[in-house]
Amino acid sequence: MSQHAIAIDPTEKLETNTNGKFNRPGVASVPDAGEPVVAEFNNPADWFVPPYPKKVKDLDVSSNFLNDLTLKACSLEADTTSANIATRIHLPMLTAEELLQHLHREKFIEMKGVIGLHNHRYAMLERGWHELNRVMNFCSYVGPAPVSLKAYTESITQQVRCRPPVKKKTMEQALTGLVLPEDAHEILALVAGSGRSLFLNGPSGNGKTATARALVNAIPGDIWIPYAIEVDGQVIRVFDAHTHQPAKHANDEFDRRWVRIRAPLVVVGGELTIQSLDLMSTDSQRFYEAPFQMKANGGVLVIDDLGRQRCSATELLNRWIVPLENRIDYLTLDTGKKFQVPFEQTVVFATNLTAVDLEDEAFMRRMGYRLHFGAPPPDSYVEIFMRYARTRGLSVEPRLVTRLLERYLAEGRQPKCCDPRDLIDRSIELCKLRGQPIGLSADSLNVVWRGYFGTPSTVSPS
Repeated sequence: MSQHAIAIDPTEKLETNTNGKFNRPGVASVPDAGEPVVAEFNNPADWFVPPYPKKVKDLDVSSNFLNDLTLKACSLEADTTSANIATRIHLPMLTAEELLQHLHREKFIEMKGVIGLHNHRYAMLERGWHELNRVMNFCSYVGPAPVSLKAYTESITQQVRCRPPVKKKTMEQALTGLVLPEDAHEILALVAGSGRSLFLNGPSGNGKTATARALVNAIPGDIWIPYAIEVDGQVIRVFDAHTHQPAKHANDEFDRRWVRIRAPLVVVGGELTIQSLDLMSTDSQRFYEAPFQMKANGGVLVIDDLGRQRCSATELLNRWIVPLENRIDYLTLDTGKKFQVPFEQTVVFATNLTAVDLEDEAFMRRMGYRLHFGAPPPDSYVEIFMRYARTRGLSVEPRLVTRLLERYLAEGRQPKCCDPRDLIDRSIELCKLRGQPIGLSADSLNVVWRGYFGTPSTVSPS
């Protein structure tokens, strides 16, 4: 598959089409979804700004759908003005007024007065309430107007594939606070830069989840996502306030149906089921919530503790084979309609299983990279201990850590990267309980060691 380098002059004016694609005058548009691209600018979100819609015809959703949405919005407003409706459905006031005028002509609402330029006050009519019942039985969504599936697919794909390469220095900054081997830094930089998946395995407590979470901090730039998308008259809500962190945009001239966000991080663990990978709706909520892998587009999806889900690892891995290989996923509406959505994210499978445990060569062959996190060697353990102690404002006598390492060996224990944090935190709790100055001592470490590992000590750290 060919690589395309796009050199963009920041002073050059870009042309936009109604789908939000950006074209350079006299030059072919950005390659389509099937072709990865390498960009030479820092933040794709500065260039892939959704164009400001001036009229209903500029929107990529049917006018009938937008009329229904506007009617539902009118039913919820205590003061139904053009400005309030525009705010609720995230459209320009002129566009909202155009939709309201249509409802007025259809005798669904009546005009009650003029507030200002292009801003009128309206009220629901009995005919409008009857129409509302019909509309709500089909789709109960009321919120920002959705965009089309085509616009969403093109925008997400182009933004992700136009990101600049991840630099090693950026990766090191993202991993600040984690003590990892040098080769791990390089592998993680390759993962973040390529968007390929990562199989991250090893004993629990050695930083797999923390490392997977840190990956998102290395992804350069923000990304535009829609609040919702429309498919066959049905709405799929994409934006999630718990998952997506809005980012500021310097210019107010953009389509408010979209929101600029930081690269998202989605972490799922034992609660994951096969059903949660598809669209779901209820009788009371007659619209769909995007599944978590769709919310992770443009960012990082962490499957934590693979093998502990409420479905078998085999079922789960089989579900991921096509998305991992083709970077597309398939979802299905309750009507049976199946459609394609982009799968543009870095997926990290964090597990204490090995490739042999999974016994699925077809799945492992599709892994972009593999990384094993084992027990920290003594020098790494010491560095982790010292670093964390400094973050808690504590000084540590080196001999205390040396005695701890000797105790691991004497008791046949395997040290873990999480142990220093846990032992230090428990020592602080012990000092508070005893009313002593906060600090680390042989006595406090001896007490919390017994409480942490739950077996009688055989060797004193003093």
